[in-house]
Amino acid sequence: MTFIEFDFVKVGLKDIIDILIVSFIIFQILKLTKGTRSAQIIIGLTLIIVVAFFSYWFQLEGLTWLFSNLATVGFIVLVIVFQPELRGALAHIGQNRIFRMFVSLEQKKTLDEVSRAAVRLAELNYGGLIVIERRTGLRNFAETGKMLNSELSSELLITLFTPYTPLHDGAVIVSGEYLVAAAASLPLTDNLRYRKLFGMRHKAAIGVSEVSDAVVVVVSEETSNLSIAFNGILDTNIKKSEFKDRLAKYLKK
Repeated sequence: MTFIEFDFVKVGLKDIIDILIVSFIIFQILKLTKGTRSAQIIIGLTLIIVVAFFSYWFQLEGLTWLFSNLATVGFIVLVIVFQPELRGALAHIGQNRIFRMFVSLEQKKTLDEVSRAAVRLAELNYGGLIVIERRTGLRNFAETGKMLNSELSSELLITLFTPYTPLHDGAVIVSGEYLVAAAASLPLTDNLRYRKLFGMRHKAAIGVSEVSDAVVVVVSEETSNLSIAFNGILDTNIKKSEFKDRLAKYLKK
């Protein structure tokens, strides 16, 4: 079926579908990189592509030779440069609702590892702040800390929050089965209800839950109490024996 036809071009249903798919992919790439250092790299790459196009158009032999040789290794270089972003993008795709209908093991692992770590941190009287990403991206907060992109495990979480270790201050950000970043900074809540009752960890947990749909686990260093922040509300003094079930309910919301 042809919708548009000229002497030199024909646009059919297949072409329109092709254009829409490509546009959607480009939009998603720009959406994932918005507000990150990758956006600056993409701008630089776009400028290089524009220069390469004009070098071919005006038959500039020197630039044409240079870009032809760079293209042979360009793909490998891009994979290396964008490795963290590619992993994050693949994790983001895996968290899509459509895929979640078929894959529930990822959420189960997150629940098991985070709940196990939180209970153990409370037993050791260690403070902890674990942000579990859901639909709202948290990359802008992750990049304020140390990017890790490590496989999630309770042992790693406990190690990171051990007092006097380099990354024990700040928040850990979890996305899917990956521990994305540690020692990240979070916005503090302005809610007067919580301002005088809790310390910095709890205020940060409430703050990030106000601006995203993240589920945030807090372990108090002073009292060893377990709390969960969600949608700007702090659910505190959760019993260790009930914590995993309570966390599961929040993750399903």
